[in-house]
Amino acid sequence: MLMDAGPMWKGRGGQRGNEMSDEMEQGTRQPSHNLLLGVALAGLILALGALGWGYANQKQTTAALAAAEQRDDKLQGQLEETNARLKAASETLAQSVGMTQKQLEDRAQSILAAQKAETTRLEKQQQATNSQVNAVAGEVGNVKTDVGGVKTDVANTRSELANTQAQLQRVVGDAGVMSGEIARNASELEILKHKGDRNYYEFTLNKGSAPTLLANVTLQLKKIDTKRSKFTLNVSADDRLIEKKDKSLDEPVQFYTGKDPVLYELVVNSMGKNQVKGYLSTPKGVKINSGN
Repeated sequence: MLMDAGPMWKGRGGQRGNEMSDEMEQGTRQPSHNLLLGVALAGLILALGALGWGYANQKQTTAALAAAEQRDDKLQGQLEETNARLKAASETLAQSVGMTQKQLEDRAQSILAAQKAETTRLEKQQQATNSQVNAVAGEVGNVKTDVGGVKTDVANTRSELANTQAQLQRVVGDAGVMSGEIARNASELEILKHKGDRNYYEFTLNKGSAPTLLANVTLQLKKIDTKRSKFTLNVSADDRLIEKKDKSLDEPVQFYTGKDPVLYELVVNSMGKNQVKGYLSTPKGVKINSGN
């Protein structure tokens, strides 16, 4: 007896199809699950790395702050030490030039005020000069001149200025004050005398001789070293003895004297065996009686 196999075959075929469909769906879900797991692990690794970097950065920042604090403490100590040295230097300078600390401070303020006023005056003068130069430049632009002659005049002027600067120098004296022009020989001293800005008095000092009187000050040569062009002398002023030790040839030696202290300056511009020659420079209006 023959049986109809159609329904049986269809039943088995449908079951097989369902099993294949389930396997395919399970195969699809498995890679998706693995991908999500990989992403989660990667995020965890990044989070741990960021945490480690943050900790290391915080540690470096803390170390940097500690180092900065140490530098600040060191700088503070250096600043205090520098202030102490400046104070000691100021007191030593005051003693060297024969002034009290207050007189030196007052004098410094006076000099600063005078320099400020002089700077302002020079700036105004420079502005006026620039205006005049601009005006002249405009006129020159409209007029044809002999360029060769102008160049010759400028060259001659520059040459004269260079010669004057070579003859007369401005330097800072041993008291820290900008000196007037100094003379290194008799010819240059005559130029300064004719300018009439200060009084100039020549002197000759011999080692071992009695002090030489110039107005209200006396000078006495104590030591001379011709090989090094150095000398030491004593200056007596206002009942005070000021030692000027190891001074150099052509160096402005400065000191203050008088009830209202004014700057005296002496320059030794010639040395011989146990002898120096030079000049004393005083402000205008100071009476000088030569003891030479």
